[in-house]
Amino acid sequence: MRKQRMLIGLMSGAAMLAVSASDALAATQKEQELEARIEALEKAFGSLQGQLDTAKAENAQLREAVASAEAKSAEASAAVENAKPALAAASQDGFTVGNGSTRIKIGGFLKTVATFSHWDDGTVAANSLGRDFYLPQTIPVGGTSTTNNDFSAKQTRLWLNLDTSVAGHTLKGYVETDFQTSSGTQGSERTTNGYNLALRRAYVQFDNLTVGQDWSTFQNVAVLPESTDFVGPTEGTVFVRQPLIRFSKKLGAATLHLAAENGETQSVVPGSAAVENDQDKMPDFAARINMTSGNADLALAGVTRQLRVDNGVVKDTAFGWGVSGSGKISFGADKRHDIRLMLTYGEGVGRYVGLNFSPDVVIDAAGHLQTPKVFAGLAAVKIGLSPSVRTNWMVGYQDVNYPGGFAPGVLDGLNAQAISYAGNIFWSPAKGFDLGVEYRHGERELVSGAKGQLDRFEFAAKYSF
Repeated sequence: MRKQRMLIGLMSGAAMLAVSASDALAATQKEQELEARIEALEKAFGSLQGQLDTAKAENAQLREAVASAEAKSAEASAAVENAKPALAAASQDGFTVGNGSTRIKIGGFLKTVATFSHWDDGTVAANSLGRDFYLPQTIPVGGTSTTNNDFSAKQTRLWLNLDTSVAGHTLKGYVETDFQTSSGTQGSERTTNGYNLALRRAYVQFDNLTVGQDWSTFQNVAVLPESTDFVGPTEGTVFVRQPLIRFSKKLGAATLHLAAENGETQSVVPGSAAVENDQDKMPDFAARINMTSGNADLALAGVTRQLRVDNGVVKDTAFGWGVSGSGKISFGADKRHDIRLMLTYGEGVGRYVGLNFSPDVVIDAAGHLQTPKVFAGLAAVKIGLSPSVRTNWMVGYQDVNYPGGFAPGVLDGLNAQAISYAGNIFWSPAKGFDLGVEYRHGERELVSGAKGQLDRFEFAAKYSF
């Protein structure tokens, strides 16, 4: 029994030892597994930490890139703002000088005309202005009919437009020349056809003030109809360019112009050539108001003058004055058509009307200045046949009424009346390029009643730039 009990005890202890060993082994395996898991977790955490650090670094770089891009964007915006004036200037025509403060634009046109003129009562001398364009006072009277053909590029015109930046002010200048009206030696048609450059206009504008040579304030250039001719209905228009001082003021839809202009008295002694005296003491004073109403552009102008001759034989003064109303009325689609009118009346304003068709004053036998009365007018209509084709029809007229007190027949050689009719058609095959053909009939009548007539066909090619 005792041996059996001992054996049982030993077996129980062995079993307990086996269980303990088994438990110990199991515990060791769990620890190992746990340690492996912990090690794996540590590795994963380390990897995540590395990725997080990388992400932080990349985020920092991205923030730096965004900040740099924003800075560059701000710099670019500032550069654009700073470049806007230069870009605006670059988009304009012309070029700049004087550190970019003055912009100069060059323009004008190249024009060639071919005329075929038939004079009913005489001939006009070579290189006379009457051969180049319609000048009624050159129509011959009382001779044998002649026909002439002339080609000329003298009307070619060049101009410079200057604009200077002045804070709060407008400062502009303008210079315009051609080869048509120069005085002095002219070229010969036999060889080179070279002609002198002539000053047309040269003035400076500062805000409302204009100083220099320009169209007279008494003239409304806007109503001159399109013509192959240098002027058009010459006898019916005010036409003067001269030095002046002019003040302009905007008054709502109207603009008022007041000017003091170069005074010059042209006189004639019956039977003698006209004389430019250049003995004036006072400027001519002119005013014009331009008004716009709907499709109508209207103007009313006036001029007053002191006429003076002091040549050692004659010493006298007289008063001259004139009024002129004019306008252009547009109508039709895109204002393609228009009507143009001008009416002028005055005493002692001969040089202002019709390129001096009548004298400013006539000197009588007693040495006094007598002022002829002048009435002149023009009317024209333009019809736009298409965007590139138009036709113009025009008439010009002037009548001169001389004072009494002269001996019969003394004034017979002076101009009394002129009238002309013309029609043309223009085609513009390309922008800035015009081709035109025109027919004109003109008549001149003297105080004696003698008359002369002109019939002219004219072709013109013009490139404007």
